[in-house]
Amino acid sequence: MTTGRSGRTVRDLRRGNRSAVLQRLYFGGPMSRQELGPATGLSSGSVSNVVGELVADGLLEEAGVVDSDGGRPRTLLRVAPGSAHMIGVDVGETRVRVELFDLTLTELARTEMPLLPRGCYDVGPIVDHIRTGIAAVLAEAGVGTDRLLGVGVGVPGIVDRDAADGAVVHGQTIGWDAVPLEALLRATGALPAEVPYIIDNGARTLGQAEMWFGAGRGAREAVVVLFGSGVGASLITDGSPDGGTTEGTPLEWGHLTVSVRGRRCRCGALGCLEAYTGAESLLARWAEQGGGPAGRAGPDGPEDRADAPEGPRSRGGPDPYGAAEEEALGALLAAADAADPVALAVLEETAEYLGAGLSDLINLFQPERILIGGWAGLMLGPHILPAVREHATRYSLRHPAGRVAISLGSLGPDAVTVGAATLPLSAFFTTGGRRAAPEPQTEPPGWRTALEVRGEAAARRA
Repeated sequence: MTTGRSGRTVRDLRRGNRSAVLQRLYFGGPMSRQELGPATGLSSGSVSNVVGELVADGLLEEAGVVDSDGGRPRTLLRVAPGSAHMIGVDVGETRVRVELFDLTLTELARTEMPLLPRGCYDVGPIVDHIRTGIAAVLAEAGVGTDRLLGVGVGVPGIVDRDAADGAVVHGQTIGWDAVPLEALLRATGALPAEVPYIIDNGARTLGQAEMWFGAGRGAREAVVVLFGSGVGASLITDGSPDGGTTEGTPLEWGHLTVSVRGRRCRCGALGCLEAYTGAESLLARWAEQGGGPAGRAGPDGPEDRADAPEGPRSRGGPDPYGAAEEEALGALLAAADAADPVALAVLEETAEYLGAGLSDLINLFQPERILIGGWAGLMLGPHILPAVREHATRYSLRHPAGRVAISLGSLGPDAVTVGAATLPLSAFFTTGGRRAAPEPQTEPPGWRTALEVRGEAAARRA
C-alpha cells in the first residue's frame, strides 16, 4: 500500500474523501457535484471519483435537477435514506426503548418494554429487553441486518470501552459494578458478529443528538444536561458534525456535592446535586412537606438521614407513587400554577440548586450554551427556566456567565434514543460509509507466550 509523506495511505485518503462528501451531503442537504468541490475542498476529479463510488455502493442518489446560470442543468445528490439502518436503545429509568431508523434518522419502528418492578436494573432482564426489542423493530419494518450499521445503547453510568471483552458499565446509582454489557449483548446472538454494539453514557448520546440536529447546532462547545429522575450532563466540544467528529465527555455532574452532610443521594453519598434536583428527589421533597402523594422517602425516611446505609437504594416492590413520575410531576406543576405555596417553594428551591449546579459548569468549562433536556427538564423548563438562569448568573463568575446561553433542548423527551443511533452513524462517517470489519484475531508475540508458559510452570512447581 502506497504511503504519503504524512504517513497516510491511499486507502486512508480515499476513506477521508468519502467521509467528507457523505458528511457534507448529510448535514448540508442536496448538492451538485460542482458545489461539492468548494464545500469539501476536494478537486473536481476527486469529487467525481468519490461520488461514483458512493453511487455504486447505493449510498447516494439523485435528488432532482436545478438550472445553472448559462450552463447545463446540474443534478443534485443526496444521501439515500434506505441505504443503511441504525438502532438506538435507551436504557431509561422506567423502561427500555428500542428504535430503528433509516440512514437519515427517520424512525421506522419502535418498541418499549417497562422495567418491572419499576426501576429494576437487573442486567439479565435488560439484556433480554434489548435482544427482544432489536428483533421486534427489525421484524416490524421488514429490515434485515445486511444494511444495519450497528446498535447504539445509551446507559446511566460510566462506560469503560477499553476492557478486553468490550464496553463495561459502572453504574453506581443503579447497582451496576463493572457490568460487561457489550459481551452480554453479543452473547445473545441477536446480531451477526460484524454488526457492532456501541455503548455510551445516556447524557452524552443526548448531547450528540442536540449538537447535530437540535438546539446545539452551530455551537462549537456546549454542556447538555439530562434531567430525568436523576441528573447528568455531558460536555460536547468540536460540535459541528459536518466539520469533523463531535467529541463528548460524560460528566457525573449529578454527584457534585452541593450540601455538606445533606440529603442522601441514590449513589449512597450525602449532599449530591441529584439529591436536590432530580425529579425523584423533587417529588419526595414535595411529599415531605405535605404537598403531594407519598414519596419514596418520607420526612423521616431512610433515604434522607445522614446515617442511612451507603450504596444504591433498593428499587424493588411496587411503585409507591401509584402513578408514573411524569403524572406526579404534572400534578406538582398544576399545583404551582394554582399558586400552591408548597409547590411553589419546592420549584424555587429546585431552580436555585439547579442554577448553582450550572454555575459550576459555567465556571469550569465556559461553554457557549447550556441545554437542558430529558423528560423532567422539558416539563419543568417553562416553569423554572427564568429562575434557573438568574441563579446560574448569580453564582457564576461574571465573564463566563455573560457569554453563555441557557435554554431547553429541542429534540423532545426521546432524544436519548436518537442520540444512541448517532453512535453507529458517527462510525459510518469515520469509515467513509463502509461497515467496519471485525477486528482480526491476532496471536500474541512469541516472548509473551514464552513468559506465560514459564509462569504457569513455576506456579505448578509451587
